[in-house]
Amino acid sequence: MRIGIIGAGELGGSLAEWWTQAGHDVVVSSSPAATTTVTATDAATFGDVVLFAPDWATAHTLIDATAGALSGKPVLDATDPVIWDGGYQRAVPGDLSGIETLATWAPDAHWVKALNTCTPSVLRRRRGRDPLLAEFICTDHRDARSAATRLIQDLGFAPFFAGGASNACLTEAGGPLRMREIDVADATAVFAEAVGSAR
Repeated sequence: MRIGIIGAGELGGSLAEWWTQAGHDVVVSSSPAATTTVTATDAATFGDVVLFAPDWATAHTLIDATAGALSGKPVLDATDPVIWDGGYQRAVPGDLSGIETLATWAPDAHWVKALNTCTPSVLRRRRGRDPLLAEFICTDHRDARSAATRLIQDLGFAPFFAGGASNACLTEAGGPLRMREIDVADATAVFAEAVGSAR
């Protein structure tokens, strides 16, 4: 599979390396450490699937820069809708989850929330090890769910479908699934608890 990565921080760089090891063709935008470095538009155009993982402050600008190249493609949203304020992170105010906000900016992309709940160091430590780490997926698009499921499995994690885009708030800043290491065997119970606490 061809994967374009927009956002070349620690997460994007790690996933690029691991997907390359799994046999995928990967390009990364704006990363001096990447094998192939391209613009955001080039990454969006290249990928059959796109990983969108920039800082939230640059998300809107980068979507605008893709010039519609995300349209019709599964786009894995690994962002967290937070901004830095005086050295601290705070959640971006609003009624929509981050992925729902991104969908208003690029409505023709097939957005799927994934790979945003744990830090790269946790992913590195848990990758491919039993018990498998659950990775939550939220999307309204069947093709995006399928793509995310395959790519998460290829990384050595266990995909867990957590419902539509409206449930993504459970995995984002302030949500009950954020920054939690959850074994796949416990994912159903933990997810049910998270949904109950959000009501």
